[in-house]
Amino acid sequence: MEHGLPLISTLVIAFSLALVFGFIAERFLKSPALVGYLLAGIACGQYTPGVFADPALAHQLSEIGVMLLMFGVGLHFSVKDLMSVKGIALPGAVLQMSIASILGMFVAHLFWDWSWGQALVFGMSLSCASTVVLLKALDVRGLLTSSDGRIAVGWLVVEDIATVLILVLLPPLAGILAPEAPGVSDAVATAGAAAASLSGEALLVEIGRTIVNVVAFVAVMMLVGRKALPWLMAQVARTGSRELFTLFVLAAALGVAYGAAEIFKVSFALGAFFAGMVMRESAFAHRAATESLPLQDAFAVLFFVGCGMLFDWHILFESPLEILAVLFIVLFGKAAAAFGLVVLLRYPLGTALTVSAALSQIGEFSFILVAQAMSLGLADQNTMNLIVGGAIISIALNPVMFAVAPRVGKYLTHRFSWAKAAALRDAPFEVLPEEVTTERLSGQTVLVADGPLGERFAHRLFEKGVELVVVTKDVDAAGRLSEAGLSVLQGDASEVRVLVLAHVATAGRVLLMDATPRGIRVLDSIRSVKADIPVTVVSDTEGVWADVKTENVRFLSIEEAAAERMTDAVLEARASGEEPGVPFVTSKPVATEEGEEAKNDGEKPASSEAPAGTEDSKGSESPAADESPRVPATGAVDPAESSKSVKPVKSSDEKDETARKEAKTEPKELKEP
Repeated sequence: MEHGLPLISTLVIAFSLALVFGFIAERFLKSPALVGYLLAGIACGQYTPGVFADPALAHQLSEIGVMLLMFGVGLHFSVKDLMSVKGIALPGAVLQMSIASILGMFVAHLFWDWSWGQALVFGMSLSCASTVVLLKALDVRGLLTSSDGRIAVGWLVVEDIATVLILVLLPPLAGILAPEAPGVSDAVATAGAAAASLSGEALLVEIGRTIVNVVAFVAVMMLVGRKALPWLMAQVARTGSRELFTLFVLAAALGVAYGAAEIFKVSFALGAFFAGMVMRESAFAHRAATESLPLQDAFAVLFFVGCGMLFDWHILFESPLEILAVLFIVLFGKAAAAFGLVVLLRYPLGTALTVSAALSQIGEFSFILVAQAMSLGLADQNTMNLIVGGAIISIALNPVMFAVAPRVGKYLTHRFSWAKAAALRDAPFEVLPEEVTTERLSGQTVLVADGPLGERFAHRLFEKGVELVVVTKDVDAAGRLSEAGLSVLQGDASEVRVLVLAHVATAGRVLLMDATPRGIRVLDSIRSVKADIPVTVVSDTEGVWADVKTENVRFLSIEEAAAERMTDAVLEARASGEEPGVPFVTSKPVATEEGEEAKNDGEKPASSEAPAGTEDSKGSESPAADESPRVPATGAVDPAESSKSVKPVKSSDEKDETARKEAKTEPKELKEP
């Protein structure tokens, strides 16, 4: 490349084109930005004339994105969480991968006349979901920390381990699977013949070695990493240096991932996931997740650009039927297999739809598997083109799968009794605590909220004595709120059965903190349970509610309420003389007792005459002397307090100079600006 700087050229081209195409996709095509990132990769790939970026470098940089993304997921996913979903993730992932592999193998062998070995590799490459796509899809929809999201992540971890086993076992099995495959070089044929001569005992040794490596890595992380990494992070945090803390987060995520791959022969993604998981118990885990988030997003963009660079778009015209077959297996075969398995394992219909939509795509593991198979003579460039083409299109269509999932669920529940029964099943945590009294389930307030802001809002309402039932998708938040004594229901409020469990039918009102399209679905579900219940939408932006006109729904702006509350707190603190700093300044000069303007560094003493309707400063509602005003930095406010008007405070009599000094030279009068 020009100037001999391929790394810089690749970064500049990738980020610039990703920005342009991502903006076009979001603004004009009304599609997710990742579709634009894929198009950017195609535009700068080797199969498109014009601007060219180094695909090898882009692939390596995208691996960093996978590591950081899995590290961030691990920070929100404890060992307990992983074990809690093993009953569905382990059998579900194994069976789903088997079904997808068999389906792909038979299509390739029976319809395309491929050898059994080549067909098997093709089928296995269709069974692996993309880590980045799955996590991004769940995160965008706020499902990552929900029970459905945890099942999907656990499913992904099992797929990751299974893929590691496949990659390790593929070389010794290459000669057995297709020693006579067309396109195999003499060197590969010789290696295949040698592999074919392996005894069954030697093959078992290879399998055993791989399992031992995985178990050893997990043991080291649980026994050593679980104590060492949180301790090291605490030591770095105590230095007070933000740069060092960010550097430690990067070193831990990338270092453990690289060490896991080099020493224990597991994938980068699995290593980074366990690094985050063992550090979750640290008090600084949330800060670590925040510090790594910008880098996760940046390198995740490179992942999608890298995928696009691998795509030979000519395959769409040369083999359209084969591409359609790949898409059918990925979008419908895999999704149907996952859906059926989740329902058979007696989980709710909503969980089955979420997991199946999340898994209806393929990505980086498929590319790695086919690339290794090509070096062993088990695949050719046409196989890679089909896999990459299927991956690109399935990734682009993944948001559509999530969008149609609720409609599919509604159709199934209307047509089939088994679907209706599955829709009414309770997912884990979707029950109220037994100690919740009937008084708290009549006329109560139902709060539908997620995230730190919703959690803080729930605490404030609870402290004010509001009879409250909180509905949240976040499993961790549900646990914390429950421990604090609140009535909590973990589940998706857009599902009627969850609202029924929250006793919306007997509730007095609903507070809804959601300005996304999902909020509209939640409102529809609320109306189906109780049509006339008052609903207050609490959000920092009107979002989709700007165009919604419906009865019994009002909008409360967090920004406006926070501004009012912060103004109250500041004025009360200044008026009571309990907050050190610059004295309160009015907007225009105020006459002193001598009738002259005060010009003492902007400090303007007030006249002794108090405005009508004010009360004595000693009786004002100012904070106590030893307590600073509580001003929520994030805008979490109590609606009951946000409507307070500012109360001007009258000073003591002007003749009582001693009282004025004790009041820290409090201005005699506060005039409205």
